[in-house]
Amino acid sequence: MTARSLAIVDHLITRHQVKALVVACNTATAAAVHALRSTHPQLPIVGVEPALKPAVAHTRSGRVGVMATRGTLNSARFAQLLAGMPARVAFVLQACDGLAHAIERCTVEAEASAQVTELCRRYTQALGPIDTMVLGCTHYVFAQDTLRALLGPGVALLDTGAPVARQTRRLLETSGQVATEGGAVRLFTTGDLPALQAAAARWLQLPAQACAGVQLPVSNL
Repeated sequence: MTARSLAIVDHLITRHQVKALVVACNTATAAAVHALRSTHPQLPIVGVEPALKPAVAHTRSGRVGVMATRGTLNSARFAQLLAGMPARVAFVLQACDGLAHAIERCTVEAEASAQVTELCRRYTQALGPIDTMVLGCTHYVFAQDTLRALLGPGVALLDTGAPVARQTRRLLETSGQVATEGGAVRLFTTGDLPALQAAAARWLQLPAQACAGVQLPVSNL
């Protein structure tokens, strides 16, 4: 994961001269954000981590569910984050094997939508009674309607999308790099281009032309 992240960031800096970076993946943040910051100390880098602290402020029952990848939940970075939370709040951790992949596939494979629903049902049932759910993977936002239907209106869903966007803007304002005009959104993938185009159209209403495939050194991936 660290080698892959370094290769991707090298490509973004070299080919696209990025002025800031959001590591929009909890697993990649846990595995590689320290190495990225050490390698590129002049580049503003924002990682994402499960919203445990906001969940502490929000919960009434003191029972918070956390859905995330196994890589995130097993990481030293997550363990450190969890250790800093107050003992009065019980965090019920659920590794959601296969869910992120099923969410990616559901834009191009009809049967994957049913798999997303089934996986969400299985993992939410395993949590027991909670009143707050932390979405600890950036993919899971795209299944939030399904999760809300399964959990009911009494359970709040928390993700870090808006706070991460605000922090990124603050860093750009501090360095005087906020753009005065809106720019075009461009998406790149080292994987299946049609799958990215389908996801961009469904979730971001972007045309296929906004997406492109790239090749990075195989040794780094």
